[in-house]
Amino acid sequence: MNYSTPDWLKSYPKNVDWRAEIPAKPLFCLLDEAENNYPDKIALDFLGKQITYCELADKVRRFARSLSNIGVTKGVKVGIFMPNCPQFIISYYAILKAGGTVVNYNPLYSACELKHQIEDSDTSIMITLSLKAIYPKLAECVEQTNLRKIIVSDFQESLPLAKRMAFNLTRKGDNIEVKKGDKYLSFADLLEEEDIVTPITIDPIRDIAVLQYTGGTTGVPKAAVLTHANVYANTMQCNLWFNGLRYGEEIIVGALPLFHVFAMTTIMNLSIYTGSCILLHPRFDMKNILYGIHFKRPTLMPGVPTMFAAIANYKQIGKYDLTSLKMCISGGGPLPQEVKNNFERIAGCKLIEGYGLSESSPVAAANPLFGLNKPGSIGMPVPQTIIDIRQIDNPHTILPVGEVGEICISGPQVMQGYLNKPKETEEVLKNGVLHTGDLGYMDEDGYFYVVDRLKEMIISGGYKIYPRNIEEILYRHPEVLEAAVIGVSHPERVQQPKAFIVKKEGSTLSESSIREHLKKECSAYALPHLIEFRDSLPKSIIGKILKKDLIAEEKNKSVNS
Repeated sequence: MNYSTPDWLKSYPKNVDWRAEIPAKPLFCLLDEAENNYPDKIALDFLGKQITYCELADKVRRFARSLSNIGVTKGVKVGIFMPNCPQFIISYYAILKAGGTVVNYNPLYSACELKHQIEDSDTSIMITLSLKAIYPKLAECVEQTNLRKIIVSDFQESLPLAKRMAFNLTRKGDNIEVKKGDKYLSFADLLEEEDIVTPITIDPIRDIAVLQYTGGTTGVPKAAVLTHANVYANTMQCNLWFNGLRYGEEIIVGALPLFHVFAMTTIMNLSIYTGSCILLHPRFDMKNILYGIHFKRPTLMPGVPTMFAAIANYKQIGKYDLTSLKMCISGGGPLPQEVKNNFERIAGCKLIEGYGLSESSPVAAANPLFGLNKPGSIGMPVPQTIIDIRQIDNPHTILPVGEVGEICISGPQVMQGYLNKPKETEEVLKNGVLHTGDLGYMDEDGYFYVVDRLKEMIISGGYKIYPRNIEEILYRHPEVLEAAVIGVSHPERVQQPKAFIVKKEGSTLSESSIREHLKKECSAYALPHLIEFRDSLPKSIIGKILKKDLIAEEKNKSVNS
């Protein structure tokens, strides 16, 4: 591939400059600039409570000053352990402004998982909420780890007055009494500090902004080390790609959890850079999301495939007006073509599939906002990003158009490596090129396609079977809501495909009708020999179907049989 004139430039959106200069800046500059440009614009709308950019920046400065006072500076890891709420965004930018490193924690973690990540990342300060579903798990870890301070916020502090009163009447039991002591600090008290912050000199290229935990390309949870320059660059790349955003005017649905890298960049950071309002939800709740779209009139909505499928198949969708949406972005997993078609028909806006990993901050490719969206394609590389397809057993060889190999990425958004894991880093980062572990190819127009995860490819009787191909066929059945295909052990073929299916509401779908449907499009050797109907499939907090859980279940069955 000639990188001076890459293949995708002939099809590149005319209003996007692939060679655009992307500066390296401290990540907190996003909010500084937004305060200067849009001081009176609404930055956050959380369940009806609104905060302007001027107010948000003031809270961040005050909290940053307090963090500095308790020892947060360069190299200090500060964890955020909470669902979506204004306190999350205040904490995120305050940690960065104080010079510290954000460590994102999944609020669904068990105490054991929490303890492991605290120790692995060397988190010394944790910010959380006094919610019964969250706080007790953290309390278990206080005496067993090196946590120095716990900063606790009352969830009600983020609610408008009417909802705060309702919470006290109906959900008071969700709050928990927090232990007192030197280790425990009040979030509200820390916001009372002066808003004068001693400037910290940040080297964007070297200083770490975020530790983003991921299963990564090697399966074991580990921290992708993302510098200020990495995350800032990816925000700029998204802004360049979605050319045409009206600065200071867009409203973006924030239903995905901000601790996840996809939401961190495409919802939080991109919104703040463009002066947009984040219509923030604590979680994905169908009625609340649709009510918010109907009455608050948002214009953009990042989401995951299962979220768009659920909206498109919602029985009462006709009650809600979705016409304010002009663009939706799908990430976090493959977008089945049928899901895309159904959602676009119902919402009346374009649903764009993108592609990325935690290791790339995360966005690496996307379909164009204006221009051709090819069925099944993840689009083209975002500005300053190079994607090529490399031979699996010879990673120095770049494959020609149409040949399937490993998708590899280089660009300013690619991580520095995995924290304290040189061997794993060496496996995925070779000469600055990120080897994703995903199989794919590029077509003659420079559009890329993901065939499947390298580790999820099924080899049955010598044939290579890609689960994603079978899943696409399953999604084309009008009564299939969700589908996942994995490889299970077989005494003669080594592996065979097994399909897990969730039916749409009211469906009478049978195993025989699924087999008949598959036979029309699926090669005989790739037909799933096992089909299991379920009420639901295991999912991550962002709604990504967790095939690894299905694989683990099947392994346990074979061990116990």
